[in-house]
Amino acid sequence: MLNADLTITTRTIRPDTRAIDIRGEVTRFAETKLMDAYTGISGREVRVILLNFKDMTYMNSSGIGLLITLLIRANRLEQTLVGVGLSEHLQRIFELTRLHEAIHIYETEEQALAAVASQRQ
Repeated sequence: MLNADLTITTRTIRPDTRAIDIRGEVTRFAETKLMDAYTGISGREVRVILLNFKDMTYMNSSGIGLLITLLIRANRLEQTLVGVGLSEHLQRIFELTRLHEAIHIYETEEQALAAVASQRQ
């Protein structure tokens, strides 16, 4: 039962901003779901991808690798990745791997969107 512990949904926040909501475990088995979700929302008009980690319960090294792959794809399209809702444990993982330097993490969507807006001015 691959991906049984993972649900990924997408939504439009603004015309240039999309969200990927991650619920469950991000492991190597998440690759198809995560990359399909990204491909489905990514386009020329999309400048910001918000990763909602609020309901993510687990991530291993393969999951970190998937986020790095997602970051590379977003960078190629000059998109900004931001994240929200990491648990304390996952925040430590982001800090140890220095992933927080590439995917800036905020407590709320509102904070993330405000930060991105201020960087564009």
